[in-house]
Amino acid sequence: MAAVTSLRAGDLLLVGRQASVQFAKPILFRVIRVLDRPTYDGWIWLEGYQIDNRGDAVERRSIFVMKAGLRIAPPSAVGKPRRLRSPVSG
Repeated sequence: MAAVTSLRAGDLLLVGRQASVQFAKPILFRVIRVLDRPTYDGWIWLEGYQIDNRGDAVERRSIFVMKAGLRIAPPSAVGKPRRLRSPVSG
């Protein structure tokens, strides 16, 4: 997994214990934006969505993490998103 050097909207991150002790169980997180809040050196606030293993957003969150502990999620971290069924015509 690659370390994060810069963050952009749409980035999919693996957020685990290296980013913050609150993530003992790692989560997938899709970035909306980096929040402009005062923090400790090396820490950032992120706004985005927690993502399930199918690639669906399950909860909007703001998280406080160490930037050095963030990792880009590997492509295999998310399965195929659900396909929406087309409406039945009749």
